[in-house]
Amino acid sequence: MVAHESADSDFGAAFAILLRMAKRASVILREPRGKVEIERAELSGPGPGEVRLHMEACGLCHSDLFVCGLPKLPLAPLRLGHEGVGWVDAVGEGVTGWRPGDRAGITFLGTTCGACAWCTAGRERFCPKQTNFGYTIQGALGEDVVAPAAALVRVPEGLAAEIAAPLCCAGWTAYGALREANLERGQTVALFGFGGLGHLTLQLALHQGLHAAVVDTSPEKVEAARAAGAVAEARNVDAAIVLTAAAEAIPAAFRTLRRNGRLVLVGLSTSSYELPLVDTVLKGIEIRGSYLGTRADLEAVFALAAQGAVRPHVHTHAIDETPELLERMQRGELSGRAVIEF
Repeated sequence: MVAHESADSDFGAAFAILLRMAKRASVILREPRGKVEIERAELSGPGPGEVRLHMEACGLCHSDLFVCGLPKLPLAPLRLGHEGVGWVDAVGEGVTGWRPGDRAGITFLGTTCGACAWCTAGRERFCPKQTNFGYTIQGALGEDVVAPAAALVRVPEGLAAEIAAPLCCAGWTAYGALREANLERGQTVALFGFGGLGHLTLQLALHQGLHAAVVDTSPEKVEAARAAGAVAEARNVDAAIVLTAAAEAIPAAFRTLRRNGRLVLVGLSTSSYELPLVDTVLKGIEIRGSYLGTRADLEAVFALAAQGAVRPHVHTHAIDETPELLERMQRGELSGRAVIEF
């Protein structure tokens, strides 16, 4: 028995050394509007206040495309990604609350100041001093990543990584958007866009007892939405949620609203849009943006997934496929959620 334990210990130590020596792959954007590439670098340790994660999976989000298309970047070269799930394998000096073997998630929301009016009110996603994974700090699309410990979220161990990863952004965003719509059971909502975000919003809307219609430029996606429970027409609805980044969907969504309806904008774009002022005022239309959700919202999404009430439709891929997948996403060719497995 002692000999076996010694052999296992030696093997573990040797594996750890090999892991440190190996070059680990990441998805890198080196310059604004540049080519997305797979680069390999030696494994680094966490600094003070940081942890190192051995990643299990990371979803691809339309916000990754948004970042890739910006004329300026706050950080370059930049590792993309903000829908990550992994295991803590090292902690830096001063880290409390995390230890090797813990399961953690990376979302778009990074660190916040913790002291402003938004942070103290539980709306830290609006903190003006926030950092963001895969945008202002290095993201989650890598085999091993180092991240601020304070920015991580806990992920239930019972959820498969490819399911949990998209919930860190798409699921959280969908839940938050429906909460901003402020609807009651039996009311109606129109969802504009039925991609990786839209299919989760539909599941959550139906779970909440809403009558949901789906609008998309793809007839195949509309048919898929109806097969999943969406109603046929988006007309005279209580709320419309624009999930797509296509700015032309916003006026179309506005036209579906009944009086005192609510228009919720989610998809990110650098484009502008116009809406009729007279109709907005005389019909009492409310327009608001929705960005992620509260920490409690994310916990609720994880709980719903564990219960089977919401489940992302995912297709898994190797990290080397990421550049091509982002191009396909840009062309609108992806259905469900593309997830990179490590």
